[in-house]
This record gives sequence, structure tokens and C-alpha cells, in this order.
Amino acid sequence: MNIAVVCVGDELLSGDTVNTNAAWLGERLTERGVTVERTTVVPDRIADIARVVNEYRAEYDAVVTTGGLGPTHDDMTMDGVAAAFGRSVETNEAALEWLDAEGGYHAADLAAGTADLPVGSEPIHNPEGVAPGCVLENVYVLPGVPTEMKAMFEAIKDDFEGERRHVTEVIVDEPESALVERFNELQERFGVKVGSYPGEFVRVKIESTDEAAIEAAEAWLRERADAVEA
Repeated sequence: MNIAVVCVGDELLSGDTVNTNAAWLGERLTERGVTVERTTVVPDRIADIARVVNEYRAEYDAVVTTGGLGPTHDDMTMDGVAAAFGRSVETNEAALEWLDAEGGYHAADLAAGTADLPVGSEPIHNPEGVAPGCVLENVYVLPGVPTEMKAMFEAIKDDFEGERRHVTEVIVDEPESALVERFNELQERFGVKVGSYPGEFVRVKIESTDEAAIEAAEAWLRERADAVEA
């Protein structure tokens, strides 16, 4: 399963807010065997959100958006997602009923637009906040507040399944450039994916759906590189 993550918010682009949601989602989805092919940050503009969501929903198995939910002037995501599908937004009665019964909010007390969702979408209830998310075909709309996003992801996580990948790491005390030929042989010999990340040492990440291949590849590299015990 291949998916794209779209993070919405001017504050992410300006650096006012660190985009921890993308990292968290990438880690959780990868754990479930899903391949995150793309993470994109877009501004709080309906046209930009609609364009990217429309492109990605056709290209990937699913799209997960975060940010831009609610009734304030800069919350554009619901309108952008609706526009990507050529639909309007309207008050979702199921979301209002849940907020009244479970969230402790009466409809009369909510700001106008709080429960407005794209026509035909299913609400994702927000146990940590007010504004609901939604699912529309293969697009999942989550809030930007990390505590709310994480709680709401629990409600949809079973929709994301793939072949689980095994991962191991080897820390090597050699220049990354000196390891290129060994990386190539490692991939060819064991059919694994290899990533290298330089720093004080080189962190070599080895991935595969075959656990035995991972173990053999790790042992092979440790025998042929200046491995450092973590």
C-alpha cells in the first residue's frame, strides 16, 4: 500500500511550527507495512490543497492530510478536499450528534462551520478536541493538533495495512563514500534495501520483508566493515 501525506499550514512553511505530524505518521504507517511515497506541505489556500489532494488521490492508494480543520478563517482543508472531488461542504449531522452525545458540546454552542464536511464523507470523531475529521473515498482528513491527530489516527489505522518490513541498523566507523561498493553488493546478494546516514559515524539501515535476509545481510556487513557497537 502506497500513500501520500499532505500537511496543511502556513506556519509549517514559515518555520513557526515544526512539522512533527509528518514524522509521527511516517513512523506509524511504516510500522503497519505501508509505504509513504510522498510528504508535501501546502499553504492555507483552497486551490493548493485541492490541486495536491486531487493529484495524489489518483496516484496513491490513499492520502492522509493533517491541519487546517475548524471554523476559523485560515482553516481551509475541508473546502480544499471538497473542491478536489468537485463537491460542496455542508453540516454533517452525524458529527453534530456525536459532539452532543460524546463530546459534551451542544450544537448551539459551537462556532458556525465546526461540523461542516464535504458532501458524502464520513466523519472521524475527535475525542481530544472539537473539530471532526473525515474520510472521503481514499482521502483521510485529520487535524493538525498532534494530540488530536494521534487519537483520531487510532480510529482509522486498520485501513492501512501492508507487508511488514523488518529493519536493522549497523553503525560503521568509515567514510560513507568508502562503503558504496559494499552497499551495492549487500543489495544484490540479499535483496534488501539499504540506506546510509552520515554523521559522527555512518548509520546503515537495512530493510526487507524477509527477516532471514535481514539477519544474513547484517552479519555479512558486520564482517566486512568497521562496525561500532551501539
